[in-house]
Amino acid sequence: MQKKPIFIALASLLAAVLAALAFFYTAVSSPLTLPRTPLEFDIEPGSGLRAVARQLTAAGIAIDADVFVVLGKFGGAEKSIKAGSYALDQPISARELLAKLTRGDVTQTDVVFIEGWTLKQVRERLDAHPDIRHDTRGLSDAELLQRITGDAQPPAAAEGLFAPDTYSFPKRASDLDLLARAWRAQQRHLAQEWAARAADLPYRDPYEALIMASIIEKETGRDADRPLVAAVFVNRLRLGMPLQTDPTVIYGLGEKFDGNLRRRDLTSDTPYNTYTRRGLPPTPIAMPGRASLHAALHPADSRALYFVARGDGSSVFSTTLDAHNAAVARYQKVATR
Repeated sequence: MQKKPIFIALASLLAAVLAALAFFYTAVSSPLTLPRTPLEFDIEPGSGLRAVARQLTAAGIAIDADVFVVLGKFGGAEKSIKAGSYALDQPISARELLAKLTRGDVTQTDVVFIEGWTLKQVRERLDAHPDIRHDTRGLSDAELLQRITGDAQPPAAAEGLFAPDTYSFPKRASDLDLLARAWRAQQRHLAQEWAARAADLPYRDPYEALIMASIIEKETGRDADRPLVAAVFVNRLRLGMPLQTDPTVIYGLGEKFDGNLRRRDLTSDTPYNTYTRRGLPPTPIAMPGRASLHAALHPADSRALYFVARGDGSSVFSTTLDAHNAAVARYQKVATR
């Protein structure tokens, strides 16, 4: 006599469970309402499922927080959600959204570091980028390098130690992480070029090659001229001649340089004045690219000691001072080097 009520109760319970499952399936499978498309939103580091649900709701995504939390826990996603910036181009379901968050399918952007830039220019570009988290503001170059290398006594100067390139990154990435990537890339490039260097070069170590590469970067207007520019400076080093390169003088002037290099600047001594001092300057003067690194370590087989710009980006190379003066008279009218 009691079997029928029990059967009815079980049937009711089953119906309720099936209804709940149907509701849950519909809730996690139906496209979520978005206030607009594309929609960008951020997930903060360390956010749990409930906090993520609040951030999604704050962004205008019509998601049921309880359903999202249950879905995340059921799928084991509670500790798998990746922080970062995301974008939705069209409505997607809660299940698809959770998968996107656990994959870390963040929006990407990029920043470009140009060959020949100084570290000051690189840091200014990072500071002005709206999609970068600015963790290095207020740090000196020495403190910045210490954070990147982890060394208690990092290299004395950070100039030239970062590789120029286009760096893609998820929005809200740290500028410190980007600089660390550029530093590792330059270390790798320099090591590879040093290992394959030509014989009998006048460099004591890879750092001196990096210094030379930075000068070549600033002195070259055409890629094809890099090995010849390198040859001129390598030949001068071998002979003990001063390098007499304007970009080092300009770097030594720092903020005092107003865009016009004067004769008195060439005779005013600084550690970077290669007219008044022989040999390489104490540090790189800019950020050399891979081509300049290669040229510094594979100079052309040439006896040239002089060069002058034609005015079209290329240069004329000479082995004697008389030939050089003739080229200067033809192309620049006044001796500049």
